[in-house]
Amino acid sequence: MIKLDTSHLRGDIYGGLTAGVVALPLALAMGVASGLGPIAGLYGAIFVGFFAALFGGTEPQISGPTGPMTVVCAGLAASIASHPDLMGNTGLIFTAIMMAGLFQVALGLFKLGEYIRLVPYPVISGFMSGIGGIIIILQISPMLGHSAPAGTVDALFYTPTAILDINFVALFIGILTLGIAFKWPSKLAKFVPGPLAALIIGTILSLFIGGAPILGDIPSGLPQIHLPEFSAISFLIIAEAAFVLALLGSIDSLLTSLVADNMTGTRHDSNKELIGQGIGNTIAGLFGGAPGAGATMRTVVNIRTGGRTRISGMIHALLLLGVALGLGAYASFIPNAVLAGILIKVGLDIIDWNYIKNAHRGPRWDLALMLIVVGLTIFVDLITAVAVGVVLASIAFVKQVAHDQMERLRQTHLIRHNATTREKEIIDLLGDKINIFDFSGPMSFGAAADLGHHARSQLEGGALAIILDFSRVPFLDVSAALAIETVASNAAKTKRKVYPCGMNESVESTLSVLEADKHIDPSNHYATREEALEAALEDLSGDIKGLDLQPAT
Repeated sequence: MIKLDTSHLRGDIYGGLTAGVVALPLALAMGVASGLGPIAGLYGAIFVGFFAALFGGTEPQISGPTGPMTVVCAGLAASIASHPDLMGNTGLIFTAIMMAGLFQVALGLFKLGEYIRLVPYPVISGFMSGIGGIIIILQISPMLGHSAPAGTVDALFYTPTAILDINFVALFIGILTLGIAFKWPSKLAKFVPGPLAALIIGTILSLFIGGAPILGDIPSGLPQIHLPEFSAISFLIIAEAAFVLALLGSIDSLLTSLVADNMTGTRHDSNKELIGQGIGNTIAGLFGGAPGAGATMRTVVNIRTGGRTRISGMIHALLLLGVALGLGAYASFIPNAVLAGILIKVGLDIIDWNYIKNAHRGPRWDLALMLIVVGLTIFVDLITAVAVGVVLASIAFVKQVAHDQMERLRQTHLIRHNATTREKEIIDLLGDKINIFDFSGPMSFGAAADLGHHARSQLEGGALAIILDFSRVPFLDVSAALAIETVASNAAKTKRKVYPCGMNESVESTLSVLEADKHIDPSNHYATREEALEAALEDLSGDIKGLDLQPAT
């Protein structure tokens, strides 16, 4: 059962109303950019905003159409419009939005919310900045008085044509809108937010000047129900878009949740938030709304003006519902250039300027990864960008961990400095007849190959006994276990004895299950390094001449 906290009711009312005013122009602009029309953007803000607030796990979060969701939706609209068998059927877009919502609910029910947040920051920064770039590129033509091309590449190629045929009225209104959105005084913003002021001033000015393309007729009133549509031809296209919408919407929402946590000193429920966002998107698709997610700017506005609970998000949605019921006749006069100016401001805000300014001071690889993701986002697609970014980041991380593991692999001469008195005595007695490998930290596949090579190189001398110290190893994976088996096998073939010590239950179980310890005498397992050294001293106290000291290949 959902419990509503009324202890902050006054602040929630003011915060929700303010967030609703801020959301109005953004919802209209996002609807146009999505290819579904301004009223769809408004419906998306209403339904996602209300139900994500009611069922979500971040109390003061404001949800609605966002840049990432808009870009994916526009891409899907372009794909459907260009497909000869789909005939521009927009009903399929709403089906994808509903499916995306169900995917999000599933992510929350299976408690995968925590894992989504594990995407590396350079990847997040890259695709968010790429999305900002896409929004800006797509709005250049409307700013110049032309229709927006379907895709990023098409928009770039069309830009020279638009420049050669500029509608200067539209350009003037667009630049004015952009200037107001950026420079609106903070004192006035307390009463009228910058985006809303830009929308009103730009629209009124266009009525007096004339000549700038406008939105045209916009339906108003209650939305129509859009039942899911499926076909063999469209299913894969819809499913792929739905998956991308679900993934990006989840990441976008959870990042906004972290911002809300920092501002309020609370902790959100990631899985519950995904369920709330999923319910909101499912209902939005059913009623012809654009997809949405947690919106950072609107959430910040809500919190700063007093919003603290889910009531504020619900009030924001109800305000927009009231507007939707009688908006159409007035919103039809809004120039496309005004919405383009507002969206360019949104695109510029999405770009991670702070990271870009400071990236050169950090690891070059992280900067390169971010730029790769930006390029793939703009010129390929979002899912490829995220997938490639995560894979490359994972490979880089594994390489770094493997390097650190090998750096921490302490040899006999280093171990002696931290050894007990008795251990030092035995090490001095055996000299180069013994090799000690002191492993540190988790042993994974990244270090497995180097481990085997390193161990073989160390055994090329005259050592007759090998001590493998696992006392600082919490666990090892299959690759590392097989590397240990290789070391033990080489030792057995060259008549060397292996003395493992300090193994916990996890390490011992992994070696046993994989039979990686088959070349190690079961009686040769020791609890401590000192016990292993004592056993090696006893075994090597006899004649050591005539043995084959060359390691096996």
